[in-house]
Amino acid sequence: MNPTKAEIEAGYRRVQGELGARLAGATTEDLRRRSSGTRWTNEELLFHMVFGYMVVRALLPLVRLVSRLPAPAGRAFAAVLNAGTRPFDVVNYWGSRAAATVFNRRRMARKLAKTIAALTRQLDRETPASLARSMPFPDRWDPFFQPVMSLNDVYAYPTLHFDFHAKQLSLPPT
Repeated sequence: MNPTKAEIEAGYRRVQGELGARLAGATTEDLRRRSSGTRWTNEELLFHMVFGYMVVRALLPLVRLVSRLPAPAGRAFAAVLNAGTRPFDVVNYWGSRAAATVFNRRRMARKLAKTIAALTRQLDRETPASLARSMPFPDRWDPFFQPVMSLNDVYAYPTLHFDFHAKQLSLPPT
C-alpha cells in the first residue's frame, strides 16, 4: 500500500462524496433491496462500509500499543484473533445489521463525516516514524488485513474496504 497522507485524505473526501451521492439517489426500496454477494441489504452494507472508518479509530491506539510490545507478543495476539474469526464474522454481520437501524440513511453520512474529520486530524499529526509503526494483524478477518500492517496501512484500509464493498451494492448508478 503505502499511500501518502495526501492520497489517504483524498480517498476520504472521495468516499464522503460517493456515500452522499448514493444515499441521495437511493429510494427506500433501493436501500431495503439485498446487496449483491452479501446477506446485507444495501443500507446495511452502506453502514458496514462506514463502519470500516469507525473501526480504524479503535485500531490506531491498538497499533501504537502492540507495536511497542516484543514481536512474539504481537504475533500471539494476532494468532488469537485469527482463531476467533468465526465468532468475529457473526458479530460483524449482526452488528452491522443492528447498527444500520441507528446509523441509517439519515445518520450515516453525518457519522462518516465526523469520523473522517477525526481521522484526518489524527493523520495530520502523524510523523513518518509514527506512520511506520506496525503490528501483526488478524489477516483472516478481512481481505485487506495483511499479516503485518503499519499505522499508514491502517489509515488507508477503510477506503480499500469501502471501494471493495461498493461493488456489491445493488443500487442504481450515481
